[in-house]
Amino acid sequence: MIHWDWHLLHRQCLREAQCVLGSTGTAEDAAQEAAVRAWRRRDSCRTPERPGPWIATIARNEALRLARPSRADPLDEASAIAQESHEEHVVGQADIQRAIARLSDPDRKLVRGRYWDDLDYRQLGRLLHISEGTARVRLHRALARMREALGET
Repeated sequence: MIHWDWHLLHRQCLREAQCVLGSTGTAEDAAQEAAVRAWRRRDSCRTPERPGPWIATIARNEALRLARPSRADPLDEASAIAQESHEEHVVGQADIQRAIARLSDPDRKLVRGRYWDDLDYRQLGRLLHISEGTARVRLHRALARMREALGET
């Protein structure tokens, strides 16, 4: 097994995120998230002896994701709203938990797998013994039901 210098890779993530977002706290957030994602998926790096380009891609994608305006995803929206005050954050999280609790068990597994466990659609499909495409459609529909439960359209 090859030993990676995670401090060096994190600095590379930060440089890549700053190229996309500028020198902001959001770039730091993107770099941190990219480093965590890379660590979780380190076994999927095709060139473990040279992880730099691989982790730079993860950092760039994460920075681009943070740069995009929210697409009315209730999980992301609740986080943005919560920054206004701690109380609003607690209320928002409770609302999301209630919306998730109203979902069927397979839909709850999809939402939690995608947003808490950071699984891709192929992994979600395997988890529920369905195809990748079916996982995408079911997750999309589950999020629509959550938006409806949260009073969003």
